[in-house]
Amino acid sequence: MIDVFGLSDIGPVRENNEDCMGWDLELKLFVVADGMGGEAAGEVASSIALDTIVEFVQQTEAGDDFTWPFGLDPTLSDGANRLRTALLLANHRILSLAGTTQEYMGMGTTAVCALLSGARLTIAHVGDSRLYLFTNGTLTLMTQDDSLAVPIAVAERGDQLNQASVAIGPSRHVLTNVLGARPDTEVHISEQELADDALILLCSDGLHGTVADTTLQDVLGRSDDLENLSRTLIATALEQGTRDNVTALLIKYSPDS
Repeated sequence: MIDVFGLSDIGPVRENNEDCMGWDLELKLFVVADGMGGEAAGEVASSIALDTIVEFVQQTEAGDDFTWPFGLDPTLSDGANRLRTALLLANHRILSLAGTTQEYMGMGTTAVCALLSGARLTIAHVGDSRLYLFTNGTLTLMTQDDSLAVPIAVAERGDQLNQASVAIGPSRHVLTNVLGARPDTEVHISEQELADDALILLCSDGLHGTVADTTLQDVLGRSDDLENLSRTLIATALEQGTRDNVTALLIKYSPDS
């Protein structure tokens, strides 16, 4: 059985919410994307990513003969190939649109995806949106950020950096890999067998960039429903001074009776 609840908040500074999240319980697919770019371009990029990922996973659900636009990786499972291709396709679509108008130039998005098949969790991500696994009272980070820290002076000058990739927050992390930045984006894939009653958190850096992992673990350890846990995560990020959009998507996995 799978339960899910997610919330996204614009935060105290931004004029619009460039985070985007969604899920399909029939597909057992869950996605969080965090867009970037001028004006509303970040919203466009994250929305394209979400729509493309869901659409491709839907198309390949039946397992019938299908043309794989980027080929199949024989070292990956079926679910991993589906997510990898979905993210590569989203990258292609965002990159193509970004070159059409000045308004969309330089736009991009992070994305983190979870696909469940029984107790098997397949994870795919690009950028610094994260997936955490909470089991038996312990929180484990299952993704690795595509980012690096730079001196604040460099970040503010933008030396050899894309300003759209510089976080507003005090950490000044710069993304090194996103959807829509270049044709050869790298998609990170991992798979995990879930323990009974595992809790999965997908989130944007508006949450994990402000709230320490120890605090996230404390919140998720509370005996509460997913809606209240999601609201507490968002409220904690706002209380601790996040200046970004904040998104938290929670999935509870329990084995079928």
